[in-house]
Amino acid sequence: MSEGMKYKAYQTSVTYEAEDELLVGRILHINDIISFHGTSLKELRTAFKDAVDDYLDYCKETGKEPNKPYSGNVMFRIDPEVHAKAALAAQLKGVSLNQWAEDVLREAAS
Repeated sequence: MSEGMKYKAYQTSVTYEAEDELLVGRILHINDIISFHGTSLKELRTAFKDAVDDYLDYCKETGKEPNKPYSGNVMFRIDPEVHAKAALAAQLKGVSLNQWAEDVLREAAS
């Protein structure tokens, strides 16, 4: 199972642990490690929501700023020559510079 769930802007990955017969979830795209489990999808969904709510409550109580999922907005500065070459590569591929950069970053991150 690779499709996760979403709740309050948080998203999960879900795996099945055959040895323990458990569905195990982990909140994605944040630095803190938050995992949860259940024996059914209904139980897992409840555990996920409880984990998010507990995390946010903990952060509020301790004054910690909760990690937020990545927004998808990335801003960085590059050499103008690299910018021009990237723009040309995108144009030759027939896509926007944003789409081209996303494709290149996705490939590099896999």
